[in-house]
Amino acid sequence: MRNSMKVAKWEIKRNLKNKTFIIGMFLTPLFIIGFMFLGELFGGDEEEAETTKVFIHDELNLFSEIVATAESNNLPWQVLQTDLTKEEVKKEIKDTEHTAYLFIDEESLNEGIIPAYTSEEMDSSFINQAQILTAPIQAWQMKELGLSDEQLAIVSRGIQVEEAADSPATAEKTDEAAEESTDAPLERIVPGAFAGFIMLSIVFTGMAIFQSASQEKKDKIAEIILSSLTPNDLMQGKIIGYFVLGILQSFVSLAIVLPVLSWRLEIAFLEYLFVPELALYIIIAILGYLMFASIFVGVGATMTDVSSAGNFQGMVMMLPFLPFIFIAPVLSDPNGFMAQLGTYIPFTSPGVLLLRLSNLEEWPWIEIIISLVILVISIWIFVKLAGKIFKVGILMYGKNATPAEIWKWIRM
Repeated sequence: MRNSMKVAKWEIKRNLKNKTFIIGMFLTPLFIIGFMFLGELFGGDEEEAETTKVFIHDELNLFSEIVATAESNNLPWQVLQTDLTKEEVKKEIKDTEHTAYLFIDEESLNEGIIPAYTSEEMDSSFINQAQILTAPIQAWQMKELGLSDEQLAIVSRGIQVEEAADSPATAEKTDEAAEESTDAPLERIVPGAFAGFIMLSIVFTGMAIFQSASQEKKDKIAEIILSSLTPNDLMQGKIIGYFVLGILQSFVSLAIVLPVLSWRLEIAFLEYLFVPELALYIIIAILGYLMFASIFVGVGATMTDVSSAGNFQGMVMMLPFLPFIFIAPVLSDPNGFMAQLGTYIPFTSPGVLLLRLSNLEEWPWIEIIISLVILVISIWIFVKLAGKIFKVGILMYGKNATPAEIWKWIRM
């Protein structure tokens, strides 16, 4: 293990002295922030709600109450009066946009329906907005029945049943319900997104193991390195070294992106980040890295040059992206068959697990335990296989290894 740590330190120092790595480490979060503002840059400011002209044919002298009701509810209306008849409105409305005509008369009240004539492009939400006009109209009806102002206030207030204010559990339940309704989703989503970002960062950084192993073969220094340590020491050192580099990349990115994200969304992410569930999320992310890193380091040793990678090596590099196939099924049904299937497949398990747990209120612990056991066993198998491949492949020159040759080395 001592030799592995020496290799890890060497990989870390070598990359931290590399200008390309340093520039990329800071450019990555800047690109993320850039894409965050890209929509606003090209899309401009959000358009204000379109003002709707609402013409009231008022035979009950309620126009002032209607205007006051629309203003108090902040409706994007321009309320106007009209004397047009229904037949005239039917002709007039054809050549207008964002316009509505409402007829308020005794006939409408007797039928219980206020007819609304709207232009073709009128938003469907207008009818829902217009429902607020029932309040002043009902108040007028009750006043016509001879009710006093006090009686009107009592009837308008309505009746509802709720727990008494001095009930011992009332205040506590109310506060807890309000807090849970707003905090519970963020307490799941924020730690899950944090762990997912870390996993992707260290996995993508770990892809550099491909280049590291093949570069050492290309420069023909692998024999010199292996003269002082074993292939397993070299392989383990690379996995540990790139894990540390990936963690460093993650924290640099988060340190730059999180403040901007908190400012834009007005959410204090740190308040929702440090929860007990975060430990499990991090474990899943680390297990995901170890599995992919063991595959990368083994297959990277079979290539003479990254630029000349064959179809097989190219397919291996696409493995971390497999969980994206399950995004839609998991979001639509986190407990569905596809979500469970992705949980048990080693290559998709880390990503699918993080996505599922971020969307579930109650975690399926049996499925989680089974998935983690499968993941740990898979890591152990892939590390063993990668060790056999790395041992032979790191000293092979001249061409990329074929799948048949790799299978032969595994069986040795």
